Amino acid sequence: MPVIEVNHLTKAFRTYKKQPGFSGAVKGLFHRQYEQTLAVNDVSFKIEPGELVGFLGPNGAGKTTTLKMLAGLLYPTSGTAKVLGHTPWERHDDYRRQFALVLGQKNQLWWDLPARESLELNAKIYGIPDDRFKRTVGELTELLGVKEKLDVNVRELSLGERMKMELIASLLHQPRVLLLDEPTIGLDVTSQKTVRDFIRRHNAEQKTTIILTSHYMADIQALCERVIIIDHGKLFFDGKLNEIVDRFADFKLITIQCENADKYPAENLARYGEVTEKTATAITLKVKRDRVIPACKALLDELPVTDIDIQEVPIEDVIRQIFAR
Repeated sequence: MPVIEVNHLTKAFRTYKKQPGFSGAVKGLFHRQYEQTLAVNDVSFKIEPGELVGFLGPNGAGKTTTLKMLAGLLYPTSGTAKVLGHTPWERHDDYRRQFALVLGQKNQLWWDLPARESLELNAKIYGIPDDRFKRTVGELTELLGVKEKLDVNVRELSLGERMKMELIASLLHQPRVLLLDEPTIGLDVTSQKTVRDFIRRHNAEQKTTIILTSHYMADIQALCERVIIIDHGKLFFDGKLNEIVDRFADFKLITIQCENADKYPAENLARYGEVTEKTATAITLKVKRDRVIPACKALLDELPVTDIDIQEVPIEDVIRQIFAR
């Protein structure tokens, strides 16, 4: 049985379109013009227990709106969704005790209180026994390296430390479903890696079903085998991460090392592929997949090649091209 099952989910927002100037404001008092925006448009997918799925899309694609509907914060315009057998927007207590939502740009901890007091408040809300609370907080703060920050006011914590405390707060009640919206946004490289390692370990040990949105492809590549891509509210791709390159990148990168590489004009090499980079010792070409082997043979025959390297296009470049479409 899928943990999350979404069928034809749609969310439309009705927004007031104001005419410019004072006269437009006066006209709006008597005759208002509205326009409808489909933030999520007929999206369907299923997620099995224990999966860690990347949820990708450009800004405004509908990622956060979808997560908010799955969390029960928004009502859909049409369509259905089941999470752990519950309809999220019915907001049954039994469901709310089994999921957590972490928004990278929103705080759930009290700004002027030490993190420990906010965590204790959450524990009381969820009815977590004191012994279990202390054990869980001890384990999570140790893993995330913020044990000594528990008694510091949240406003005085760094961005990375606050995000780690937000993760701890969301996991106190041991949810079966975790919705993560940009959990590493704005964090430095070290904090990003710490959070990624923690999410990977938690998913492996607790078998928590996780949906992760992120604009950092390092997060997705490190954590997710499967990705769902939406654009303009519509489902664009649902499958293995490594299938994206095979499906949407019809070329590879060939880098050859040779002496005096800068002496070979790019126009002479254009018959093999597009020259993307050229230095004194190396040339990189973008070559169609079906032309890679013939191009390599021809380059080895024509140039004094000392080394050759064939690589797939970086996944972030492929995703960028998909969004650009």
